[in-house]
Amino acid sequence: MAVLVIVAGPVAPTATAAAATPPENVAYVTNSQSNTVSVIDTTTNKVTVTIPVGENPIGVAVAPDNAHVYVTNAQSNNVSVIDTRINKVTATVPINGHPVGVDVSYGGTRVYVTDVQANTVSVIDTVTNRVIATIPVGHSPFRLTAIPYRRVYVANQDSDTVSVISTVTNRVIATIPVGRSPFGIRFAPNRLRVYVANQDSDTVSVISTRTNKVIATIPVGNNPSRITVSADSALVYVTNLLPNLVSVIDAKTNKVIVRIPVEGAPFGITISPDGAYVYVTNLDTDSVSVIDAKTNKVIGVIPVGRNPFGIRAANPMHRPRSRSYRADQTVTR
Repeated sequence: MAVLVIVAGPVAPTATAAAATPPENVAYVTNSQSNTVSVIDTTTNKVTVTIPVGENPIGVAVAPDNAHVYVTNAQSNNVSVIDTRINKVTATVPINGHPVGVDVSYGGTRVYVTDVQANTVSVIDTVTNRVIATIPVGHSPFRLTAIPYRRVYVANQDSDTVSVISTVTNRVIATIPVGRSPFGIRFAPNRLRVYVANQDSDTVSVISTRTNKVIATIPVGNNPSRITVSADSALVYVTNLLPNLVSVIDAKTNKVIVRIPVEGAPFGITISPDGAYVYVTNLDTDSVSVIDAKTNKVIGVIPVGRNPFGIRAANPMHRPRSRSYRADQTVTR
C-alpha cells in the first residue's frame, strides 16, 4: 500500500553520544506488531529500553563497531537507523518496495536490504543514508548474508535459489539451486560455508564459498526458518517453527546432535557476543528464550513486544580482523 515516508537525513550525534562507547553486551529484537525494537542486556537477560521504529519491523543488523543498528520496516517501506549510544532513530532510509532482510558490510560503509516485492537488493551508503544501487535477484528474496570475499548471498524463497552478488560490481555472479523455499541464511565465521534453511524441504543446504556449490544437505525437521553459527564455526543453530524446537548441527559431521524445546513458534536466533547464550524469538508468546550454550537447555524467557521477529546481538569488539581484507570488504558475524 502507498505510505507517505518522511526521509530524515543523517543526524549529527550529540556530544554525549559522540563520546559514549557503543554497547557490546546487548541484543536487538524487532517486534513486528508493536513497531518497536527491544534492547536486551545480555549480562542480565532483561530488556533495558524499547525503541519506536517504523511499521512492521522485520529484519535487524548491527554495524561492525556496534554504533548503529539497521531495521527494515516492511509496511513503512523504509529502514530505521538507530544510534545505539542514545537508543534513538537518527535517520530513515526509504526503500521502493517491501524491505525485509538486512546486513552490514565489514567496514560499515554499506547496508544491503532485500525487497521481496521488487525482487531486488538495495545498497545503502551509510555515510549519506541513501540508496546508491539496486540489484535484481531471484523471486521473493527474504534474507541475505554478507561475507568477506566481497560477496552477498541472498535466499530467494520463491525461486528455490541463492543469488551471489559481487559487492565490487553490484551484480549477480552466480545462482545456486538449493531446497524448497529457502528462507534463513548465514555464513560461518571461518568464511568457508554458507548455511541455508529450506522451509518446505525441512533441510539445511551447506554451500562452499570457494565453489559456490551445495556440498551437503542436512535434514533438520519441520519448518526450518532462521540460522546462526557459533564463533568457532563448530555449531549451527536452526529454529524449527512449528515443532517449537531449535536444532543444533555439528558442522563437522553435518548432522543434528540435539533438539532443544522452546516456546511457541521460534523464529529469529542469535548468539550473545561472549558466546554464552543463544537467544530465540518466539512469535506466539511475545518472548525470547535464553538457551545456555554449554548445556543446550533453556534457562530463561524474556518478555518483549508483540510478534518478535528478528534478533541480532552486538559484535564482540575483540574480534580479530584479517590482514588479507580491506576495511571496506563485506563481512558479518
